[in-house]
Amino acid sequence: MDAKVLWRGGLSFTGSAAESGFELPLGADPAVGGKGDGFRPMELIAVGLAGCTAMDVISIVTKKRQDVRAFEVRVEAPRAEEHPKVFTEAVIRYEFTGLGITEAAVRRAIELSAQTYCPAQAMLGRIMPMRLDYAIYEGDSAADRTVTAQGTWAPETEG
Repeated sequence: MDAKVLWRGGLSFTGSAAESGFELPLGADPAVGGKGDGFRPMELIAVGLAGCTAMDVISIVTKKRQDVRAFEVRVEAPRAEEHPKVFTEAVIRYEFTGLGITEAAVRRAIELSAQTYCPAQAMLGRIMPMRLDYAIYEGDSAADRTVTAQGTWAPETEG
């Protein structure tokens, strides 16, 4: 995989990846001399983690014929106070909204992503603890739903 950033002046860059050809702006917070005109690099790492596992999990859950109407993955990754201000942990939260979604299907999809498919999770999991939480809501949309199951997936909880 090849990626690059092109300097646009100050602390502003355009990042691109050779494989996909897509570009995105990178920038720094005004408090450190930036213009606030793009993603911060560490934000991209968190977004990459969320996107990697989200693609695995939704693919697996839909192959299990679960009726998913909405799906969201959030990553909370606090950072160390001192430089280099690395992530100290990550909490990944998977939220499913749909009709008749089973907890077993959700747990299995999260397990497969965590242990087999998601390279971002495998790589980052070697250097920081991760907690994988989920919530399943019954309903057609996020506006009209009730929680049916929630929990935390961890390898030691699986039989």
